[in-house]
Amino acid sequence: MLDMFFSPASVAVIGASENPKKLGHRILLNVVNGGYKGAIYPINPTATEILGLKCYPSVSDIPGPLDMAVIVIPAAAVINIVDECGRKGVKGVVVITAGFREAGEKGKELELKLLDVAKQHGIRIIGPNCLGVLDMWTPLNASFANNSTDAGPIAFTSQSGALGAAVLDYALTARINFSQFVSLGNKADVDEVALFEAWADNPHTRVIMAYVEGLKDGPAFIKTARETSLKKPVIAVKSGRTASGSKAVSSHTGSLAGSDAAYDAAFKQSGVLRASSVQELFDYGIAFAYQPLIKGNRICIVTNAGGPGVMATDALEPNGLELATLQPETEAALAPVLPPAANIHNPVDVLGDAASDRYATALDIVMHDPNIDGIIVILTPQAGTEVKETAQVVIDRSKMTDKPIVACFVGGAVASVGVDLMTSNQVPVYPFPERAIAALGAMYRYWSWRQEPEAVTESFDVDKPAVANLFAEIRKDGRNTIGDTEAQVILEAYGITTPRSSVAATPDEAVAYCNEIGFPVVMKIASPDILHKSDVGGIKVGVKNEAEVREWFQTIIDRAKAAKPDATIWGIQIQEMVQGAREIIIGMNSDPQFGPLMMFGLGGIYVEVLKDVTFRVAPMTRLQAKQMVEQIRSYKLLTGVRGQAAADLDATIDVLLRISQLVTDFPEIAELDINPLLVREQGKGAVAVDMRLILK
Repeated sequence: MLDMFFSPASVAVIGASENPKKLGHRILLNVVNGGYKGAIYPINPTATEILGLKCYPSVSDIPGPLDMAVIVIPAAAVINIVDECGRKGVKGVVVITAGFREAGEKGKELELKLLDVAKQHGIRIIGPNCLGVLDMWTPLNASFANNSTDAGPIAFTSQSGALGAAVLDYALTARINFSQFVSLGNKADVDEVALFEAWADNPHTRVIMAYVEGLKDGPAFIKTARETSLKKPVIAVKSGRTASGSKAVSSHTGSLAGSDAAYDAAFKQSGVLRASSVQELFDYGIAFAYQPLIKGNRICIVTNAGGPGVMATDALEPNGLELATLQPETEAALAPVLPPAANIHNPVDVLGDAASDRYATALDIVMHDPNIDGIIVILTPQAGTEVKETAQVVIDRSKMTDKPIVACFVGGAVASVGVDLMTSNQVPVYPFPERAIAALGAMYRYWSWRQEPEAVTESFDVDKPAVANLFAEIRKDGRNTIGDTEAQVILEAYGITTPRSSVAATPDEAVAYCNEIGFPVVMKIASPDILHKSDVGGIKVGVKNEAEVREWFQTIIDRAKAAKPDATIWGIQIQEMVQGAREIIIGMNSDPQFGPLMMFGLGGIYVEVLKDVTFRVAPMTRLQAKQMVEQIRSYKLLTGVRGQAAADLDATIDVLLRISQLVTDFPEIAELDINPLLVREQGKGAVAVDMRLILK
């Protein structure tokens, strides 16, 4: 795995310096002062001794074997040094040096050469342009961070070195302890995928946290993150959520940022919990690191203040949690031991004058209620409140149950003594109820994901050669767009129902076909160059008779020619009109990181105005497709409201899975839209009435 970075027997600092202001000095000082027990070799051709250690002119001059090298020299000299490390038998190199891909095209070329040389020697590289590596259990601080934490259960990786340094400083102040810390920098070689593989089975790591700007290989990330998440929670915060943020990511590290929707979908499918901020990242992380995993969504609130109790209650539902209904036996046990004015129902209000013993009594009773899956203890400092003693009560009770207990001590100076005590004893404590509830919600989402069946994708019996032949013909014509007329071949090849349809070159042909399929019909412009028919007035719905057919035939063609004078026009497509169905849109866009990104939503105004859509990365499982349908805000409109019959959701999910297979089978598809897919009543199927497709 990556043991050469986390538990090397020997470390060289190439570019070690006698000057305390140089990075080479600071890194060597960190290795020495960090308690590393292995052999340390400073490399500097002009020095004989640094920090009391014998200095060597080059890696080749080191007398014994060398496991890992930390390089902090000018970028132009790095490749030759890595080559020398390879000849020495070094297996891990941390390149602190900047001036590679993040610096432009020349830097990108230099980074590719660096990676090539490393691969020739079987060397793994962290960086370049990174802060370094820390393992708190070895211990080893091979970085230029100002400080480290004590050994703990959280592994953290950051693509940004500066953010990583700030996180280390914050963690030290908050007494949050790491197992390993890796600054990835440009990720020329080692990336999140490699780290997740290493940390998945690391006995010192209970939780993995990551700051992500971009990913090199989206599908590999989904696969590895899922395998890792099945063993331990992975929490990530992703920057570059907006268009301007994505641009900043690219200029900062040279990463190609994919769409935020793709990352959101990929995280959901792989079990990665997405945090919206670094604060939330830590809020989630300490709950997982220091408490048993929740096994349900029923929460009990024990508080000495009504207001914060109500705030906690309000926060439950948005986080997928609910207020636990206490058993009658529990309430009966609370009644005689709490004051008459106290609330024995949930939230359990022990009143503002509660000392620590009243909290202890209440917790001793509620923690044994089988209707409760998790507990939040809220304290606001009031006259008579025993802050430190109550904190000790929470600490003691958290060790006596397999249910997670989190605390919320609201306040500042007075509350801090309790906060400090709980933090030191690994009880998650938050300043406000909403943050504590959000952490329990994250635990519940993770537990729920772990309960899902194994992800297995279905395979339908389809006609791939028919689609491949059509794509070849399109390419031969010198184009990459496929409109509704040709797309019908693709849909039928993948077992998706389409309405009866035919292209008419003349009004007489149109009338004849209308009489064959029956009125009313839909008339559309048939052109390989016009994908958005409504934009050019190229569609008429509900044509009722022969006179209207003749009238609209020429009108549609005239409109199309006026809007697109150079477009090739084959004629008018006559299509059976599907009535009494819900409009659905199913789409796909090829994402630069993850590949085919599937979209689902209600069609018509819902997608245009409300943008009520969900996303997943193909290929999908049936459960993922079902969740995709259920998670749109307007899902209830599909289940039947105000006397409407429910839509055929099974048929809808079936179409989603068939399109998922199509775009997986043919990665050359850049974009695809079925708009609309008309979904009939339950059991009556779905019909794809319009589709457009663009090849890469």
